Amino acid sequence: MDKLKRVLSGDEEDEDRSIVTQVSDASTLSWSTRIKLFAICFVLGAGLSILGSCLLFMKNGLTIFAILYTLGNLLSLASTCFLMGPCNQIKKMFAKTRVIATILVFVMMILTLVCALAVKNAALAIICCVLQFLALTWYSLSYIPYARDVVKKCFSACLD
Repeated sequence: MDKLKRVLSGDEEDEDRSIVTQVSDASTLSWSTRIKLFAICFVLGAGLSILGSCLLFMKNGLTIFAILYTLGNLLSLASTCFLMGPCNQIKKMFAKTRVIATILVFVMMILTLVCALAVKNAALAIICCVLQFLALTWYSLSYIPYARDVVKKCFSACLD
């Protein structure tokens, strides 16, 4: 409220602040708003992915499936921007520990759409969706300390 009063009264203090600071102050969201927006985006993303999966067996369902599944995953991935901010999210996505996983996620999203829309090969599109899911899972595990190591040990124990 004080900020609004200063701006409306034409206080000299606001003129000294940079435009970036003023925009940042005006666009900050409260923590509860961030949580709500995260939940809404994540649920919408998951819902689109599930809806796409349900529509897979309809006529022209492959195209709808590929688009909805990929958009759902993209929306779920973007939902975390509300928790940490878009710039911080991009920095974390391309950090040394997860840059390969991030690139794989986006490559698999693109390949899924290409296989469904351009190539129109159902088997390849479904394989790309499975690989997209696995890439997104591997990317998500990078945020949990030692989770990737645990998964690697579990799979190596299964193969022995």
